[in-house]
Amino acid sequence: MSAGIVNFHHVNVTVPRALERAAKDFYSARLGLEEVPKPEASRGRGGAWYQLGSVQLHLSLEDGLDERSSTRHVCFVVEDLHRAQDYLASAGVEILSEPRPVPGTQRFYVRDPGGNLIEIAQRKTD
Repeated sequence: MSAGIVNFHHVNVTVPRALERAAKDFYSARLGLEEVPKPEASRGRGGAWYQLGSVQLHLSLEDGLDERSSTRHVCFVVEDLHRAQDYLASAGVEILSEPRPVPGTQRFYVRDPGGNLIEIAQRKTD
């Protein structure tokens, strides 16, 4: 028997309230995620929701957290890792590591304005 889980709907990341605008700019302008309307019940809380394929990323506002000390992260898959790295660097995003391989993947890391760790990965075809 199982819990009957059939899909993955969303991941939530948090940033301090003072960084809401910078975080929205990071996820929409720099990463190119499509912002989608939040349900009426969630609109007064700030933040934003983004759609990426069948999965959503929810950006919530929460003060008093230190995300920079955590290794929790979100991983986004790209078609061309080096193009993504060049684009993000030219947009002022600090690249935390040069691309490193793991079995089946090449990856690097950045942080959003709230300190959340973001992995950018390209699947290897060979």
